[in-house]
Amino acid sequence: MTDILARLECLRRPRLLMSAARFGVLEYRRTRDLARILQSERMIGPVEALTHLIDIEGTLEEQRVTDDGRYNLTQHVLVMIAIMGEARMVQAARAPLP
Repeated sequence: MTDILARLECLRRPRLLMSAARFGVLEYRRTRDLARILQSERMIGPVEALTHLIDIEGTLEEQRVTDDGRYNLTQHVLVMIAIMGEARMVQAARAPLP
């Protein structure tokens, strides 16, 4: 399986979208936000969550670039915030202890 964080490194998104997500990640609350985005009460691990979030974001990005009328900018920002929050958890879990 491809390293999930490496997949995130390849994402190229508009600067304004990423700035909004960076600002919003400070207020990210996993139990509240992830459950709402994934529409599930079941808590899953950060790697599994990232996999789902990347799939959702891919759909949103496709809608954005094709000017699909179903595109929801607010949802895109919320998903990017969740991706950043979950990625931080994965990075923290992989970091060596001092």
